[in-house]
Amino acid sequence: MSLSTNKQAIVQVTTSLQILAVLILLQLDMASSSVSKSNVKSKRDLIQSILGRASYPSASVRSRLKMMEVFRKDGVVPDVVDAPPLKQLRISYGTRIVEPGMVLTPTDVKDLPVITYDAEPDAFYTLIMNDPDAPSRADPKYGEWHHWLVVNIPGGRLSDGETMAEYVGAGPPPETGLHRYVFLLYKQPFGKKDFGLKKLTNRSQEGRAKHSIRDFLKNSGLSELVAGNFFLAEYDDYVPELYKQLSG
Repeated sequence: MSLSTNKQAIVQVTTSLQILAVLILLQLDMASSSVSKSNVKSKRDLIQSILGRASYPSASVRSRLKMMEVFRKDGVVPDVVDAPPLKQLRISYGTRIVEPGMVLTPTDVKDLPVITYDAEPDAFYTLIMNDPDAPSRADPKYGEWHHWLVVNIPGGRLSDGETMAEYVGAGPPPETGLHRYVFLLYKQPFGKKDFGLKKLTNRSQEGRAKHSIRDFLKNSGLSELVAGNFFLAEYDDYVPELYKQLSG
């Protein structure tokens, strides 16, 4: 293992400890009303003495914690996944950089986004995008609606992956409020493989409705969530054009 790899591993461990420490401290704060304040203070002091500045996280750690909280606040956890990602998937639509939970329009996201992430060069990854709110968050009887799937992505080279479901932008029906469009990146533990899936075109709705990410992960043997992100969108004048495209 190279020196740079060792340093990267140390940074990752330190960051994970910082996140863990802050989450524990938050739990202690919430418990202070029902537990002796002196007992809570002693535990806080112990954590701070073991992890040093972990209770004063760096900007990158604070950003990760904020992202994790937004995944919970907007219900992506637990509606789509059981736990939030530890890293943010970097997504941009033209000049618009997606931050977790931000509101965009279907017009904004009609074209394929640029996506980057920290990758192991010899690993393979799977990227999936779904909308759990079809046709609405109040009545998700067709959710999750499947928008995009790329498998066998070598390292960080998304364009070299195998597209199993061509990209379809946001198409929320009118008067159904904001929908959540969730992107999740998983590391493939088995390297490159044949997923045995039928390829889906972006000229049809076939195979898109009722596509559970949890079921897909179970059937595909994926579990290591590397990064994620999501945006919110509601109906605009572009949606009828998208529906026409999907009608073939």
